[in-house]
Amino acid sequence: MLPEDEERQLREIEQALYRDDPKFRRRMRTSDPQVRYKRKLIAAQLGFVIGVGLLPAGAVTHRVYLAAAGVVIVLLSSAWAAVSLRQYMARVRPLHSRAETKTTNGTKHQLGQTRRAQVMKRMEDRRRRRQEGNGGMPGRTRS
Repeated sequence: MLPEDEERQLREIEQALYRDDPKFRRRMRTSDPQVRYKRKLIAAQLGFVIGVGLLPAGAVTHRVYLAAAGVVIVLLSSAWAAVSLRQYMARVRPLHSRAETKTTNGTKHQLGQTRRAQVMKRMEDRRRRRQEGNGGMPGRTRS
């Protein structure tokens, strides 16, 4: 895709951005679908444990509503984990038939492409436009 020296330069720029701007690094990390999925999975597991805990609590105290709430929480947590897993898998491993779509501005991109990859692609596009002489902005020409 890119020559080795340009890949190295992009990696150095990315590392410098991460060092200089911790907020940017945190934002890029939280936009990673794997990190987001792990957080959702942990929340679903916590809900599952709470629901399972309510089941015996309702049985011991003879409170039917506690047991019913436990069942509902267990079911909802399980469904949330399953939906999150499905969304994650659809983003990370897109189907071959849907591998490429067009965005609103008409450019093609891969489904499941992470935000980091999208940012890197935009940076590469801007660098290419600067080298072509339009200052890195689409539709802008130098006078």
